[in-house]
Amino acid sequence: MTDDKRPGFATRAIHAGQDPDPRTGSVVPAIYQTSTYKQDGVGGFREGYEYSRSANPTRTALEECIAELEGGAKAFAFASGLAGEDAVMRGLLKPGDHMVVPTDAYGGTYRLINQVQKRWGVDHSLAKVSQADAVRGEIRPGVTKMIWVETPTNPLLNVADIAALADIAHDAGALLVVDNTFASPYLQQPIDLGADIVVHSTTKYCGGHSDVVGGAVVVAPEIAVPEFADAADRVGFHQNSMGAVAGPMDSWLTLRGLKTLALRMEQHSNNAERVVDFLRERSDVTHIHYPGLDSHPGHDLAARQMKRFGGMISFQVAGGEHRAVDLVGRTTVWTLGESLGGVESLIEHPGRMTHASVAGTELEVPADLIRLSVGIEDIEDLLADLEQALEGSR
Repeated sequence: MTDDKRPGFATRAIHAGQDPDPRTGSVVPAIYQTSTYKQDGVGGFREGYEYSRSANPTRTALEECIAELEGGAKAFAFASGLAGEDAVMRGLLKPGDHMVVPTDAYGGTYRLINQVQKRWGVDHSLAKVSQADAVRGEIRPGVTKMIWVETPTNPLLNVADIAALADIAHDAGALLVVDNTFASPYLQQPIDLGADIVVHSTTKYCGGHSDVVGGAVVVAPEIAVPEFADAADRVGFHQNSMGAVAGPMDSWLTLRGLKTLALRMEQHSNNAERVVDFLRERSDVTHIHYPGLDSHPGHDLAARQMKRFGGMISFQVAGGEHRAVDLVGRTTVWTLGESLGGVESLIEHPGRMTHASVAGTELEVPADLIRLSVGIEDIEDLLADLEQALEGSR
């Protein structure tokens, strides 16, 4: 549970793992751009550092910071979000195990599960994670070892009840893993709600400036399932053994991004709410996916477990796929591109871009869907650009 005595979020983001350098007094952690370290005799490691795949001081600073922000006992920084996800799955599951996966998971995550983990012998089934009973119905007693959740989901922004799913998972002897990328640690704290493990693509809101690729895995202080009591050790072992670690420069950039996460998430949310208001007035926008709307089926739940509703919006347009594709190519302030969570606003067509890998599967997204990652530009410029793109794509 949250410790009311610990410093506030922004204070932790700026200071956790980042004490001033004892030699120079530098208030910014150093970039230890090194592969190896001098030993004081054989096995005489200085502060435990021997080789930068195993540990690097800049990466340690990032891991300590993000563990603090998520309320975890231990964090691990990876070269990408998918590398972190792979370490969780391979470190904690074995051939013959089963996992439950969202029906609208991120395409890259589902590709990893369906085309890599499945070939390794880990089976899965799909469930609407916004419906706790649907998830419970996919549990295979004694075989299901993991429930994988995104909340809000990518790209349809469905909302899962983290506390309810934690109970379902733990009753089944399974772990609850929550991908917190869309919400960020600032808006949502899955470990406080019962999650065992939190994963991030730190490329997104944590880094926040579209200049670094990375991932993170955070393990809760207490694991409710005895079989996985050593989860942190197992993830750490796989991080080192598989070697997909965050480099020192990537770690430093992500750590720098975390310092302003609270400020950025507030502005992302402010701008997103204005964009939603604008879209609601358009007769040619047929559906808006945003948890902040009273009409969203997960609105009340999101209001309870999120600080605000975030900067991600998806919407559908009259005119079908042709118009949606035409529209995303007409913006000038909104950049047509994949990824999300940066200071600049991005627009994309999930069906042909981020979720093309799930075309033809149960996870296929609507062809008329457009996804927005709302940045922190002046809102009037964003609205004017959307308006001209909507008008021009008629």
